[in-house]
Amino acid sequence: MVASPCINVCRMDPISGLCEGCYRTLDEIARWAGTDDSDRREILARVERRRAAPDPWDGALRCDCDP
Repeated sequence: MVASPCINVCRMDPISGLCEGCYRTLDEIARWAGTDDSDRREILARVERRRAAPDPWDGALRCDCDP
């Protein structure tokens, strides 16, 4: 069985729509328990691509007041 990428930091980023801990979407999180290992590996591949993507904010604070 493919292990969940959850690290118990369960906060959804309102801008990206991704969990700040595991980089999954709400749909991916909801599907996880009921899906097969093949789908889980696809989700994990997307998670890895998201983690590797450059931060468009370059580590700066992200909020509505930023320019």
